[in-house]
Amino acid sequence: MSRARGTGDVFAGRLALVTGGSGGIGAALCQRLAMAGARVAIHYRADEASARRVLESVGEVQGEAEVFGADLASPDAPDRLLDEVEARMGSVDILAANAGTSSRATYDEAAALWDYTMSVNLRAPYLLARRVLPHMRKQHFGRVLFTSSVAAITGGIVGPHYAASKAGLHGLAHHLAARVAADGVTVNVIAPALIEDTAMLPGDPAELARLVPVGRLGRPEEVADLAMAMLSNAYLTNKVVTLDGGMAPR
Repeated sequence: MSRARGTGDVFAGRLALVTGGSGGIGAALCQRLAMAGARVAIHYRADEASARRVLESVGEVQGEAEVFGADLASPDAPDRLLDEVEARMGSVDILAANAGTSSRATYDEAAALWDYTMSVNLRAPYLLARRVLPHMRKQHFGRVLFTSSVAAITGGIVGPHYAASKAGLHGLAHHLAARVAADGVTVNVIAPALIEDTAMLPGDPAELARLVPVGRLGRPEEVADLAMAMLSNAYLTNKVVTLDGGMAPR
């Protein structure tokens, strides 16, 4: 495989941290970033073996990468993760806050899952962004991309805890983007829905595919392709871009 063309000026030599990089969307994005010349910090929560398989795939395109474990539900985990990344690889130029958690619950059951879901899906991305933005602003280059969900727009089928945590990312991105745009830093949100080969599918894939107007689930590679387009575009900021097979026309 050869490195992607046309994005080298943006990504060459830059350090990208991809949380949730051990599988599905995160793995595909790690591979795309490496192909474009970025150095990649691959985060995982518990599945180190999968993270190392991603590391091997990055090596196949002659990319530089390392793996980092952290449970982002812990309040101090984002800072500890970045301490380790900075010590081993340097300052983060591109943050893809992709890690998330999803457990189905009705609105009257979701209280038990509320705090944990918010800690992983919303608090951790905020703390990571807060930490990396000063470096990005100082060097007049930076990219922050939060992975949300169409559930933030429609309410979804997982539950109110999940929908609210993802909708919170939209507000966070809007607040941050307006304050760092003049420094050459973009902040955006990608909001996919019903992507195959991920651990967060809320049901049987064949049944879920019937909910999608295009008639199938999305692919991690399709999310990574759109993410790369968003990350490479210096004029795109303060946006939520959906990728849902037509589920939520906007």
